[in-house]
This record gives sequence, structure tokens and C-alpha cells, in this order.
Amino acid sequence: MNDSEIETIIHHISEDLSALGVRRGGVLLVHSSLRSLGYVPGGAETVIRGLLHALGEEGTLLLPSLSYDHATPQNPYFDIRRTPSNVGAIAEYFRQRPGTLRSMHPTHSVCGTGGLAQTLLEKHHLDSTPCGEYSPFHLLPIYKGQIIMLGCGLLPNTSMHAIEEMVVPPYLFNETLLTYRLVDSEGRVTEKEYRTHNFEGWRQRYDRVGSILSEPSLREGKVLQAHCHLIDAAALWQAALPALKQNPLYFVDAIG
Repeated sequence: MNDSEIETIIHHISEDLSALGVRRGGVLLVHSSLRSLGYVPGGAETVIRGLLHALGEEGTLLLPSLSYDHATPQNPYFDIRRTPSNVGAIAEYFRQRPGTLRSMHPTHSVCGTGGLAQTLLEKHHLDSTPCGEYSPFHLLPIYKGQIIMLGCGLLPNTSMHAIEEMVVPPYLFNETLLTYRLVDSEGRVTEKEYRTHNFEGWRQRYDRVGSILSEPSLREGKVLQAHCHLIDAAALWQAALPALKQNPLYFVDAIG
């Protein structure tokens, strides 16, 4: 496929995103499945360019670069430049793409580019939990952000952890702190204690946001071949936080 055909796909992605409700000039956090889109010439780069085209020059693109499979209790080490993410091909490609910034967190970092990327990412190192008050997940509704689940359903919505951290349901945290070695973008090494998440014995049910949100706060549509959900971050907090306060187990099921 030649360059003009790739450009056609980029515009197709952009048009699908705009039709779904992605705001030009806005902040967009993307959870993604490359496979769900069908065959995409140029792969993840084409998808990223489509997302950026939809957001425009004033927009900000964020993708989680979660690394809990690599920075583990057995290997409590995180290098902001080198530790891979473990949440799909698009996110891992974006992490390594020139110009991408990454927040400092051993297990729940976020990558970004665009006008507000530095503002949303730069203070994540101040948190001692995965999705605390300085995390991009917590800041997203303040900056009128949107969340798109690009072909991956509603379950892998990391923003729900930020809401859970406001309530601290009984399943959320490990009892003991874990010390990580952190390497920043300049190669400097520090150590920090973190309170980590623990969902052992519980199944996450973040798909239940579908029963407490409706249009225009939650929209469904297609991007290429992928069935997608677009969520208004502020509306998600407004609906999910009181639901969780009323029932701390609303978004989980016990296993067994």
C-alpha cells in the first residue's frame, strides 16, 4: 500500500473518531486494541496519526503505558526510558515514538503528546499510589478530557482506579508498601515507597459503567472495524463515584 492509501486510512480513522464525538483540540486518553481495527497498513503509526489528526494541532493525546508485568514485587525497578508497557501494541509503539513524554510511575505511567501533555504528566511522580491526585487519570476530568475504548470494551478502564482510590474499597490496596528503584529521563536513580493495588480474589467489572452512563456521556460507534466506546471523563466521575460510595463492591465480583 502506497503513501496516498495510508493517508486515506488516516483520514478514515480521523473521520470515524470525529463522528463518534472526539473533540478537536481536546484531551483524549486511549485504551486500544490494534487487532480490533482490522488490517491497518502502517500499523500503530497509522492509528496514532489518525488520532492526532482528529484532535488537531491544539489537542492532547494520552495512552496508558502500564508496566505492572515488568516492574513487579520480584523486580521493583522502573526506567522511564526503557521499561516496556504491557497494554498492547499501540501503547507500546507510542511510548517509543519520538516526541512522546512519559509520566514517572513504576506500574501506572501514562504517555502523551500535545499541548497539555506535560501539564498532565509532570507531577505523577508525587503520588505514592498508582492513580492518585497527581496522576493523569485523576486530572483528566479537570481538563475536560475524554476516554476512548478503541475496540477493547469497557473493562480495561484505568481511570476507574483513580475513582476507587477516592473511596478505598476493601479489595483495592496491598497492606504492605513496596520500594521501587526509579530511573528518570536523565539516568538519575532514586527510590520510593508505593502503596500498590491488589485485586486478588476479585474480578473487575468496569463494564458496569454502561448501566450508569448514557449518551452523550457514553457513546458507541465504529472506528474502522473496531466497536468503540467514548466516555466523558467528568461524567464518569460524577456517576461512578457516588455509585462506589453507596456500594464499595459495585465494580467488582468476588471470584469463587
